[in-house]
Amino acid sequence: MEYLDFELPIKELEEQLEKCVIIGAESDVDVSQTCKQIEKKLAQTKKDIYKNLTAWQRVQLSRHPNRPYTLDYINAICGNTFLELHGDRNVKDDKAMIGGLGKIGDQSYMFIGQQKGYNTKTRQYRNFGMANPEGYRKALRLMKSAEKFNVPVITIIDTPGAYPGLEAEERGQGEAIARNILEMTRLKVPIIVLIIGEGASGGALGIGVGNKVLMLENAWYSVISPENCSSILWRSWEQKEIAAEALKLTAKDSLKLKVIDEIIKEPLGGAHANRAQTFETVKEAIVASFEELKNLSPEELVDNRMNKYSEMGVFKG
Repeated sequence: MEYLDFELPIKELEEQLEKCVIIGAESDVDVSQTCKQIEKKLAQTKKDIYKNLTAWQRVQLSRHPNRPYTLDYINAICGNTFLELHGDRNVKDDKAMIGGLGKIGDQSYMFIGQQKGYNTKTRQYRNFGMANPEGYRKALRLMKSAEKFNVPVITIIDTPGAYPGLEAEERGQGEAIARNILEMTRLKVPIIVLIIGEGASGGALGIGVGNKVLMLENAWYSVISPENCSSILWRSWEQKEIAAEALKLTAKDSLKLKVIDEIIKEPLGGAHANRAQTFETVKEAIVASFEELKNLSPEELVDNRMNKYSEMGVFKG
């Protein structure tokens, strides 16, 4: 288990508890009372830490190395029904953007999302979850297929941004993202967007236009990362914590600003602390969202989406 800086008090107590259990097992000393006290203190410490997380601490949690990624959610929710589809029929198959058909119960869905890696090798293979233009074109191809066969679309966002390399720009990164935003506004099937980790910039928005936008409690969603914001405004990363607060990037802020529709609660300690519970909660949220949308006509779905995004940023004095 890896711990973040602010989680170190939890680490110390868990180590104390482990030693206490070992002493009890290896000797005749009764340590049950001491173990209970440590457990009680551990539970209270966890509550105190996770109840008062700052925006920057939530950003750190969203990047936790043990946090589940897109394929973890898809495989847990769909089981062995998921069939991955590849390629944009133009350049190549982008490994940072995955997609395919899967079932929840008897209902088929088209899943599309950014995938990060678990170690150095897979992070390079997945390009750190930063999609190239062909990734967004693959996503659009799958959305259009879903529309053709009347299959609802679920997009899963977890990216530090679209790939900013020269070759990506040469192949039309900006156009690919803009095209996706345009096409998603008028897609004639329900679109459910799920933000599970990092939701940065146009890279997130390229698959982020939906009828229902759900966001995990410790995810973040913003036009720029706190580090990059800090480097632009203060010429260094030192002010990233101030930038995180100012950007209003947390789930609570996004809900208040009506950028998202619903916050999905995470287990105490974050999504990685209890993966099974997180997967079940996400599955229930997806099913509930689809139940709300499934009886709407294609025209109503498009109107719902257009109205939702048109009203964002409207200020009434």
